[in-house]
Amino acid sequence: MDTIFHVFHHTQYTRDGIVLGNLLSPIPPSQDPSLLRRFYQDSNVFDIQSDITQYIKSPQSNLPKDQRNAWIDIYVAYWKAIGEILRADSGNHRHDWAIKVYEAWKELMNLVIRGYSGASGFESWTLPLLYTTGKYLRIFAIKADEEQAAKVGSGAVKMEDDGIGEDVISGGFEKNERLEDAARVINRVFTLCISDRAPMEESRKWGLYHTTNLLFKTYFKLNSISLSKNCLRALQASATDMPPMSHFPKAHIVTFKYYVGVIHFLDEEYHKVGGRKPYCRIPIFGSLMSAIHLGALSLFSKALTENEDVFVKRRIYLSLERSREMCLRNLLRRCWVLAGDKEKPRVKVKEWAAAVRWSSKDKGEGGYNYNLKAVASGTKDSKEGIQEKIEAGERLDVEMDDDEVECLISGLIYKGLLKGYISREHGIIVLNRKGEIFPGTGV
Repeated sequence: MDTIFHVFHHTQYTRDGIVLGNLLSPIPPSQDPSLLRRFYQDSNVFDIQSDITQYIKSPQSNLPKDQRNAWIDIYVAYWKAIGEILRADSGNHRHDWAIKVYEAWKELMNLVIRGYSGASGFESWTLPLLYTTGKYLRIFAIKADEEQAAKVGSGAVKMEDDGIGEDVISGGFEKNERLEDAARVINRVFTLCISDRAPMEESRKWGLYHTTNLLFKTYFKLNSISLSKNCLRALQASATDMPPMSHFPKAHIVTFKYYVGVIHFLDEEYHKVGGRKPYCRIPIFGSLMSAIHLGALSLFSKALTENEDVFVKRRIYLSLERSREMCLRNLLRRCWVLAGDKEKPRVKVKEWAAAVRWSSKDKGEGGYNYNLKAVASGTKDSKEGIQEKIEAGERLDVEMDDDEVECLISGLIYKGLLKGYISREHGIIVLNRKGEIFPGTGV
C-alpha cells in the first residue's frame, strides 16, 4: 500500500488529476504489474478500514475532514473490488465472477460520486477519477450481462475497451440489466457535471463532454439512441453556461462530434453531418463513404454487400442502405457540374436515368469517373452529342427504367436533397433557379 498512497499524497500537492485517476484503475501499471496484488495482500477484510484510515490521515496529508472520510470509503471499496478481480483472475472461476466484480465496482463508483457532494467535495482537477471509474463500470457491466446471458462465465477478467467501432449499435438482443444500471449511474455523473454552479475555472463542467461520450457509448450499446438525444438537448440548454467547445480537450471533442455525426446519420439528417464524416474513422466504412462521395452506385452496393454481416450485427444495415440516396444525389450533382450548362436549369429525365444505369453497372473507380464524364457531357464537337451517350446508357444490362429513376429523383426532392420539380408531361426535371440545387453541397 505504501506505493499507492505515496503517489496519492503527492497528487494532492501537484493536483495531477490524471495520475490520481490512474490510482483507481483495475489494471496495474506496465512498469509494476504486481502492484494491485500487493495492495490487496497488504491487508484483510478485518483490518482494511483501519489500514486505509492510517494512510489517509498520515501527517503528510492536508485534506479537509470530509474529504479524508470520503477517500477512506473510496479506497476500502477499491480494495474490495480489486479482491474480486484477483479472485476472478486466479483461475478458480465462479459462475458469477463478472457480476461480483460489477457490483463491487459499482459501489466504488457511487462512493466516488458522493465524494463530489457538499461544499467541501472534491475539486474539479480530480475529474479523471470519474473518467476512470465510469469507463470500467461500463466494461464490467457488459461482461456481467454476457455472463448472465451465458449462465456460466469462463475466462479471466478482460478489461480492454471494445473500441469505438463496436459501439455504433449493439448487435445483442439479450437483456442488458447491468448495462442499463450502469447507464443510470453514469447519468448521475452527467448531472453532477452539468448542474455545477461553481466559477468556470473550478467547475465540473469541464468533464461534461467526456461523460457525455461515455453515455453515448453506453446508450449505443443498449440501442437507445433516443437517450443520447436527451444528452444533446441538455447540453444545448446549458450552452450559455459552458466554455467554448474549443477550450475542451481535443480528444473529448473529436469523440463527441463522432457520435453526434452518427446520430444525425442514423436519423438521415445528412445535411447536419457536414464535415464530421463519422464512419470514416472505422476501416470497414471507408469504401462505403468513398462510394457515396463519388456517387458510384455500383461501388456503394459492393461495399454494402461485402460488409453486410457486420452491418446487420450492429443493426445499422437499413440506415446505411438509406444513405444510397446521398450516393445518388452526389452522382446527379456531378452530372450537373460536368454537363456545364448552368444557364438552363432543366435536365431530361432520360439523361439522368442513363447516368444512374451507367453508375449502377460500372465496377471500377477509375472507369467510373471516365464513363460518368462521357455520359454527363455532350460536347459541341461530338457529332452524336448527348443522345449517343443516353442510348449507350440504355443499352446497359441494368434493370432500371426511366420511371424507376424518376421515382428515385422524386424521393430526393421530397427529402430536400434536390431542389426542383419533375414535369412528367415534358419528361424533364426543372431545377431551382435561386440558391443551391443540391442543398449542402455548394452547387
